[in-house]
Amino acid sequence: MEIQVISTAFSDGERIPKKYTGEGEDVSPPISWSNVPEGTKELVLICDDPDAPTEEPWVHWVVYKIPVAAEGLPEGLPNIPRLKNPSGAFQGKNSWNHGHTIGYRGPMPPPDHGVHHYRFTVYALRVKLTAEVGLSKTAVMTNMHDYIIGEGRLTGTYQR
Repeated sequence: MEIQVISTAFSDGERIPKKYTGEGEDVSPPISWSNVPEGTKELVLICDDPDAPTEEPWVHWVVYKIPVAAEGLPEGLPNIPRLKNPSGAFQGKNSWNHGHTIGYRGPMPPPDHGVHHYRFTVYALRVKLTAEVGLSKTAVMTNMHDYIIGEGRLTGTYQR
């Protein structure tokens, strides 16, 4: 089942506003979703960039243990492991190895590297994950792999 993922900041396939990038305020954009499958116990959001000049997609944001009652994530979430809104959600590691390594880090592709695509993917899980705070994308994906019952994606672009 496909979850509908949208943002009031940009539409699917459109440029992410500078405010949400490393060249701007570098705050997380508002993301919301609908059409969550029946039986969902928890949600996960992962934002990555498959166009990064790295072996694996560059990870910009990992949010997991999102309560099923949540209909989205507000703009400007703090870069802390345990979120108060939505209550109970955890943030994981991004791909940076300095500065804010937990929470959202916005687009900042290499100059003249062309258009990059930023995939905000929401996963619906049929179980609640037993997981600690601050996990990597790989660890979250490993934990949830067998429990995904739906997903949806919003893709934004950015170029420097």
